[in-house]
Amino acid sequence: MNENEQPAIQVRLDKWLWAARFYKTRAISKEMINGGKVHYNGQRTKSSKFAEIGATIRLRQGYDEKEIVIKKLSEYRQKGSIAQTLYEETPQSIAKRETYAEQRRLNILNNPAPDQKPDKKQRRQIMRFKES
Repeated sequence: MNENEQPAIQVRLDKWLWAARFYKTRAISKEMINGGKVHYNGQRTKSSKFAEIGATIRLRQGYDEKEIVIKKLSEYRQKGSIAQTLYEETPQSIAKRETYAEQRRLNILNNPAPDQKPDKKQRRQIMRFKES
């Protein structure tokens, strides 16, 4: 090994996701991986899998689904600005998220909540409608 080369660190996937600030705790990160919400290079994976530079990760956070590429490895949780340098989101993923966000926004505008709750008579009508 040359003097300029740094020793390669191995970081578990759940720890990397936590360090990159995708999830608040390692336990949540592990739960998401085991629950199938995180795909590593297009396949379901285990939380003990070692993350590699250049790997593609598809993960779900709330309404959003992100596709990212690992740029750096870190096993420590640091400031958000530093954590954002660990990965890069693909342009297709950004466009897809913006499209879905716009669709959700328009859906809320087209289907506003009613101004008031249904009264007793209207609730009975709703119940009868649901029963039939």
